[in-house]
Amino acid sequence: MSLSPIIVGIRFQPVGKIYHFDATHSQDLQVGDQVVVETSRGLQLGEVTEFVANPALPPEGAWKSIHHKATPRDLVLRQLLQKKELEAMINCRAKLAELKTPGVKIVGAEYTFDGSRLSFLYSTEAEGKIELRDLRNAMQRIYPRTKVEMRQIGPRDVAKMLGGMGACGMANRCCSMFLTEFSPISIKMAKEQGISLTPSEITGMCGRLRCCLIYEYQQYVDARQRLPKRNKVVRTPQGDGRVVDVHPLRGTILVELPEIGVREFPKEEVQLLDEKGNTQEIGESEKPSDGKDVPAA
Repeated sequence: MSLSPIIVGIRFQPVGKIYHFDATHSQDLQVGDQVVVETSRGLQLGEVTEFVANPALPPEGAWKSIHHKATPRDLVLRQLLQKKELEAMINCRAKLAELKTPGVKIVGAEYTFDGSRLSFLYSTEAEGKIELRDLRNAMQRIYPRTKVEMRQIGPRDVAKMLGGMGACGMANRCCSMFLTEFSPISIKMAKEQGISLTPSEITGMCGRLRCCLIYEYQQYVDARQRLPKRNKVVRTPQGDGRVVDVHPLRGTILVELPEIGVREFPKEEVQLLDEKGNTQEIGESEKPSDGKDVPAA
């Protein structure tokens, strides 16, 4: 009888995505322990964040095993590599300036734990693919014993790495504090919540739509499903009128009544009318769309 594998979640960055590994053969492992694992990019050092119950089998058919629990020597080695990463990033920025490659910013450098690979992370606002072969070759000559790679990252990843104050005024950006993955964000989410579409109101420090637009989006969708849409004819205690707006979270409806004007009513006091003037329930045709339009770039 085979025992169920012990699967743990491991994070390689302070606020990074969690990956699953097999810890069956690792003894006395606890949340918070540092471990060395084999990844597609080589050996990496990460932190155990959780034990996973009833994990789904990965696409490749099996989880990779933990190589070993990190030793004090491993932790010191990682600190040394981090210092070398800063030096490598400075060298790469200097070489980039020397080559006069426009529209490219070097935002970071990452060594694998075994030092076999050195990745330079860059961002660019240029459209299409940027050719950085000369820069890579130049850095390869500086670091001949390490395989040098150039890896492009998006503006949200750049903001996550750099940190700093959020557009809302918070001392730290959400992406740097707790967001481990970026969700697709669309203009529809702002519209559904009645948020101003002024760019300064919905754009984050990364220049993309704010991640927080998704936080309360589903609550607004659920609330709107129980309210009539704009321009629908409804019946109120003060007569029939047309819906001009709704307050989803407050559960109220603004109705324009002939010769009276706009009045606000709780949803319990309002009935939707069909084309013949008969009352009806808010049906599927009344529900707002799910907002799954094209995500912002």
